[in-house]
Parts: sequence; structure tokens; C-alpha cells
Amino acid sequence: MRSLDYPETISLNQLLLRAMQATNVIDIGCFTGANSLAAALVLPKGGTVLALDDSENYTNKAAKYWKEAGVMDKITLLVQDVVASLENGLDLPMAGRYDFAFIDHDLINYDRYYELTLKLLRSGGMIAFDNRLRKPTHDMKVAEVLRALNEKLAKDERVTVYNYNIGDGLTLVYKH
Repeated sequence: MRSLDYPETISLNQLLLRAMQATNVIDIGCFTGANSLAAALVLPKGGTVLALDDSENYTNKAAKYWKEAGVMDKITLLVQDVVASLENGLDLPMAGRYDFAFIDHDLINYDRYYELTLKLLRSGGMIAFDNRLRKPTHDMKVAEVLRALNEKLAKDERVTVYNYNIGDGLTLVYKH
């Protein structure tokens, strides 16, 4: 079951996008499109959101909301394996030019998403991880993966990490 987006997380992301004058955003795990929509609404003309997910069921709903809000021209949706999408992005001219990434998809792959996304971000860019304080009540593998990622982020000299008790936990990662 996927979690619902928390409005405080979405509004904080919008504030960060405005403050950093972001123009290019990656949304990993767009679900019903709330974060992609929020990003598209605050990006300047010509700004782009690359929305990545592996579920047509959810992304069909997302596209409906994006169309209603009039932001379809800012959002590129790829419905396929998310890791493959990120790996393919490394070969595109946008590699190293994204300003911000929001990661809220498949906790098991958070470390892979992190490494690939970090390569796609510019220096001074940010990654926002959702669900960082979520308690996996029945899945010890998820707990182990999140614990390992916490340890990795704390030691990673490429970034500065900030943790917030917002929603079910938000981690912001600033790339040096």
C-alpha cells in the first residue's frame, strides 16, 4: 500500500523550489501526481518535471489532475522501471542539470535512487526523501535498508543531510 502525500511535505517542497529558483525537477514515484503537480505549479515558464513511476493505474489518475490544472506541458511522464529510467537519464543532456528530486517510491530501492539521482543533480541541488521515519511493522528488510541508508547519508561527504519530523519523515539532502 502506498502512503498518501502529506500537505506539509508538498508545501515545503514548493517553498524549496521557489527559494532555489528551480527549473528542472525529478519526481520518483509520482503516485497520483500531487508532488509533480505542486512542482509544476511553482516552476517558471519552461520549467520541467520528470515524473517516474511503474504504475499506469496511478499515473493515469495523475495525468488527469495535471491536465485539469493546466500543467501537462511542464510534466514528462515515464511509466516503466524507475531504476532503468534514471540510468537512461545519465546519458541525456540533462544529466547534472536537475535542481531538485523528490523520492517517494519503493523503499527497498532508495539507495539506488539516491546514487542515480545524485548524478543527475547539479551542485547545489537537493533530494527530498519521503517516508524516512515510517515504521515498517512487518518488513524487516525495509527497516534494514533504511537503517543502512541513514548510516550512508550521515557519512557521505558529497552531501549535507537534514532530517525533519514532517508527515512520516522527510530527509533533505543538499549536494555540494
